Amino acid sequence: MRARLTLLAAARSAPLLDTRFDDDRPLDDAGWHELRRRVSALAPLAAAELRYCSPSTGCRETGRALGLAPLAQPALRDCDMGRWHGLTLREVTAHEPRAVAAWLSDPFVAPHGGESLAAFIARVGSWLDTRPLDGEGSIVAVAEPAVVRAALCHALTAAPGAYWHLDVRPLAAVTLTGRAGQWSLSVA
Repeated sequence: MRARLTLLAAARSAPLLDTRFDDDRPLDDAGWHELRRRVSALAPLAAAELRYCSPSTGCRETGRALGLAPLAQPALRDCDMGRWHGLTLREVTAHEPRAVAAWLSDPFVAPHGGESLAAFIARVGSWLDTRPLDGEGSIVAVAEPAVVRAALCHALTAAPGAYWHLDVRPLAAVTLTGRAGQWSLSVA
C-alpha cells in the first residue's frame, strides 16, 4: 500500500535575517498576508484524511488557518539546537565561528549540544516511515521548512549534506508517495 503525503512549509514567522534557531514565534504580518492570499489554492489540503503539524506556534496557526485542525506531532519539531536556541546564525557565527563551521560541514556533530543534522533527519524520517497507510487516503503535515528539508533528504535517501542544498520557502508544498523506505517525490 502506498501513502500520499503532502508536506507544507508553515507561513513566515520572521524575516529571513531574523530567523532564530528553535524559533517559536507566531506568524508575522507578512506571513498572515501571504497565507490569506494563498488560502484558496491550499484549501484542497483540508480534504486529507490525516492532518498533522509541528507543535510550533507558526505551524499550528498555518494549519488552523487552512481549516486542517492538525494534530501536533513532537517528531515534526524543528532541530534541537541546544545552547543556540533563540539565537540567529549571525549571532552564533560571531561568537562560535569554529563550532558553526563544524556544524555546517559535518552532519554528525552537534557543537551546540542539541541534535546533529543526521539525528534530526533520522527523527523526521522515522516519523515519515511510520505513517498509517491505507492505499487511497492522503496525509498532510504542516512543518517548518527545515523539517520539510529533512523529510526530503530521508525520502530520497540523500546524504545528510544534501540538506544544505534544498530551498524550502514558506507555504511551499511537496508531495511524497510511497511507503517506508520507498518514497518518491511527486512534482505537479
